[in-house]
Amino acid sequence: MTSNSVRVRYAPSPTGDFHVGGARTALFNYLFARHHGGRFILRIEDTDRKRFNPQALEWLLRGLRYLGLEWDEGPEVGGPYGPYIQSERLALYREACSGLLERGSAYRCFCTPERLEEVSKAQQEKGLNPGYDRHCRNMDPEEGARRAAGGETHVVRLKAPLEGEITVRDLIRGDITFQNSILQDAVLLKSDGYPTYHLANVVDDRTMEISHILRGDEWVNSLPLHVHLYNAFGWTPPAMAHLPLILNPTGKGKMSKREDRAPDGRVMPVFVRSFEEAGYLPEAMINYLALLGWSFDDKTELMNRQELIERFSLERINAAPAVWNYQKLDHFNGCYIRLLPVEELARRVLPFLERAGYRVEWEKLLAIVPLIQERITRLSDAVQASDFFFLEELKPYDPKELIPAKGDAREARSILERAGRVLAEVEFRREALETALRGEAEAMRVKPGNLFQPIRVACCGRKAAPPLFETLEVLGKDVCLKRIERALERLAAVAAG
Repeated sequence: MTSNSVRVRYAPSPTGDFHVGGARTALFNYLFARHHGGRFILRIEDTDRKRFNPQALEWLLRGLRYLGLEWDEGPEVGGPYGPYIQSERLALYREACSGLLERGSAYRCFCTPERLEEVSKAQQEKGLNPGYDRHCRNMDPEEGARRAAGGETHVVRLKAPLEGEITVRDLIRGDITFQNSILQDAVLLKSDGYPTYHLANVVDDRTMEISHILRGDEWVNSLPLHVHLYNAFGWTPPAMAHLPLILNPTGKGKMSKREDRAPDGRVMPVFVRSFEEAGYLPEAMINYLALLGWSFDDKTELMNRQELIERFSLERINAAPAVWNYQKLDHFNGCYIRLLPVEELARRVLPFLERAGYRVEWEKLLAIVPLIQERITRLSDAVQASDFFFLEELKPYDPKELIPAKGDAREARSILERAGRVLAEVEFRREALETALRGEAEAMRVKPGNLFQPIRVACCGRKAAPPLFETLEVLGKDVCLKRIERALERLAAVAAG
């Protein structure tokens, strides 16, 4: 294949939120195009006007850009085959439909919705597949044209073959054979003048010179209809590949279109914008999505964008369904967070802290980030991991956490009083803090851990916090002494109680 021969498209219908299943389809098209030096095209299929949602289009464009799936042609970019929004291409579909009518490959159908419903019920009662009974198929075309010219409501249907079979080559699944007898005379042009998906996508793929169609598994059953439609036009279909399903984490059923919560209360995202809002890095998302149905070998998992582009091929796509795994995605995200330079991670974490209401000084954040980089899985985790650095007053905590293991309130009080005196005199640098506090533990004849716990809880409001000496340095002397004083007041309240 030459760079001029590969033209692929991602052609979503913006009717709802941008799902990760759609994102995986877009990614595979993007990787295939970039691997072959071809063109990645975005086309908006908005001909279902009842379900079209303008906000969904915004979510889609934002999600693609968040993932870094920049398109070469399409909305907001343009290109030589535009427009790239189907509702702006209606004249093209009507002209194509007229050509099919003239060749006798399609016909006008004047059946009312009520009649179609009655036919469907009758078919079901006979144990047959519900569908259209081809009532208008043999109508004289001149009569159909006359009735249409008189303003009678109608649709245009494809005149599908009634007998025989059709075999279609799928680049992932191989040859797939369909019996023509089970096909419907599908509607191509609706009564409102808008095309159905079937007509519009075939016409657009032809006129946009699409070379390969990579789309979801759910479109396999449309293969024979589309190939028959290509044949009716006298066109050669593009090469086709149907990507494997993505299953729920249980491995049972397609991945949900609804977002649920995990036992710990965290949202289990399924929409791209939710992953962005939760703090998943696009690098991790791209890497993880690429492995949903594709692999480079049996051991390589972490791959950056350029490596994925260089290694991607249709031959390595598995036709079997892929199972979504949040834990694996979290692992990937944590790995990519730890690979980021400190300044870059600080830049990405900053919006999450600001949305949480914290006023953040850039230099202070640069000092905090190395302390939490190993402790967070998502960027949003940075809020909980570092909030005590920004609070004027610590969130309420159990004063009993100030008491070291096998100790009591009196011991905790003694530790905090002596620690307060030491901290009041020492230089607030990590090395000096560590030397002074370890020396105090030795002088008090207590284990360092028993000394450090009350200090950590007093200054951070929790037992689990970043490394103590670096944390104290960032907090500063005034804050630490004030918080130790407040901790002593809480211990006094416990003793009084």
